[in-house]
Amino acid sequence: MNEQHEALKKFSSQVEFALANYHSHGLSATQFSNLIIGGLGGSGIGGRITRSLFMNDFPIPVECIADYMLPKYVNERSLVILVSYSGNTEETLTMYEEVKSLGCKTLILTSGGKLKEFAVSDNLHTYHLEPGFQPRMALGFSLTYLIQIFGELIGKDVKNELHSVAERVKDSSSFEDDAQQVFNSIKSKIAKKFIVITDGALESVGIRFCQQIQENAKHECFHHVIPEMNHNVIESYYGQMESIYFFIHKNADSRVASRFDFLNNLLEVENNKIIPVLLEEINITTVYETIHTLDWLSLYIADFRRVDSLNVPNIMSLKEFLAEV
Repeated sequence: MNEQHEALKKFSSQVEFALANYHSHGLSATQFSNLIIGGLGGSGIGGRITRSLFMNDFPIPVECIADYMLPKYVNERSLVILVSYSGNTEETLTMYEEVKSLGCKTLILTSGGKLKEFAVSDNLHTYHLEPGFQPRMALGFSLTYLIQIFGELIGKDVKNELHSVAERVKDSSSFEDDAQQVFNSIKSKIAKKFIVITDGALESVGIRFCQQIQENAKHECFHHVIPEMNHNVIESYYGQMESIYFFIHKNADSRVASRFDFLNNLLEVENNKIIPVLLEEINITTVYETIHTLDWLSLYIADFRRVDSLNVPNIMSLKEFLAEV
């Protein structure tokens, strides 16, 4: 049991923390022309997941930005949510200066750093993230805050389901068992790269899984979305591939489901390894549970490969390099 395992076991307490420390922003989505969520990596993925969960309910466009610059259409009628666990993410700090100059209504999620200093100085509505975690292992904080923020924006009660989620993931043993079962089925093929294929509704969950495999397990992992990938990527699928395929989707659309069936047959006939992750329905609970299981899987793969799932030397080297540029 290493530090990353211990952090993941605190997933439920992260959800509970964000529920206990949430405070109303008093805003309505109808006050704004669009909503922007700015953040990168482990800090940014919560926005993508939240956008997907509210896609069918939210009355204004929502875009997630993982870059230095904001789109030209952002103005004083935009609501901007900036997320940086450390508070020192340079791209997010650059976005902060821009939204300040544009006069956007801004909400902040951070555990400290320069972003918190700026937010306090400018008297911005800020949601506190408990420090002491790697950003990728702190998703329970940001995702739970963001779901509550979105819920309040459209007058939707989400707290009961979030409390239920916290209770369901408090004992992680069943999620660990499910992850162990998947791991056992692929450990003989771990050397192969991972390909994660999702439908549009679960794109953010697939991206999250890729991020965890890449950072925790130090292993190549790539993501595609159906139906788009059917128009190009599958033309590279001939014979037995040096990959393990994860299918993450829900049979919500018969045409998309048929595409997964076709792809499954195409790969299986050449004895390619496929791991299906099929959700009966997509809601807050199933998304949290799926993410929690896949997070455990990423740690089991890291342990099996005997890599350091805690530290990220290449990322730190990049930050040091950029600091000198």
